[in-house]
Amino acid sequence: MRFFLFPALYLLAALSMSAPGRPAMAGGNSATQVGVRSVQADFIQEKHLQILAQPLLSQGRFLFKAPDSLRWEYTSPFHSILLMDKGRVKKFIEKNGRMVADTGMPMNGMQVVMTEISGWLNGHITGNATFSVKRKGKIIILTPKNQGMRAIISSIELRLGDQAGLLQSVTIVEDPERKSFTRMVFSHALLNQPIDEHLFSRP
Repeated sequence: MRFFLFPALYLLAALSMSAPGRPAMAGGNSATQVGVRSVQADFIQEKHLQILAQPLLSQGRFLFKAPDSLRWEYTSPFHSILLMDKGRVKKFIEKNGRMVADTGMPMNGMQVVMTEISGWLNGHITGNATFSVKRKGKIIILTPKNQGMRAIISSIELRLGDQAGLLQSVTIVEDPERKSFTRMVFSHALLNQPIDEHLFSRP
C-alpha cells in the first residue's frame, strides 16, 4: 500500500538518494529565468505494470514554494502527505480519521529525494551529480549515473509545458522491457500565487 502511494519517492529513496493536458508543475532550465516563486497543482498518478489490464490510479495536490518547501498530498484512494519545510522532511498518513506522523520510512532517504525534486523546481537540472541529462524539444530525459540506481529506475522523463517554467508531466520508467512505469500528469496550475506557510509544516 505504501509503495502504491509513493512509488516515485520510494524507488529513489530505496537507494538513499529522490484540466488534463494543461501544464502544471514548475521545472526545466527556464524555471529560474521566469522567476518561479511558487507552484500549486493537482495531479493524477498512473502506475503501469505489465500484469495489470488497467493502471493503478491515485490523485492529489502538489505545492512548492522556493527555495525548499514542498507539500505532496495524496487525497485518493488513500490520504497521505509528504512535507518538506525549509529542508526538514515529514510524512503523515490517515488513521482513524486523523493524520498521524509515519516513521516507517528512513527520513534520510526522504530528505535527499525531496531535495532533488526541489532542485528540479528551482531549475537545477543540468550539471546534476545524480543524473545525466538529455533534452529533446520539450522533453528532458534524466538517466541515473549510478549503476545500482539504474537497476531500479531506467530513466525519468520531464515533459515541459507550453508556459515557461512549468511541467506537464513526469514519467519514471522502471523497466522498459516489462512496460513498468509511473506517470504523474499535472493540471490546474497556479504560478507564483501566495501559499500559507503552515501548509508546509503541518497536515
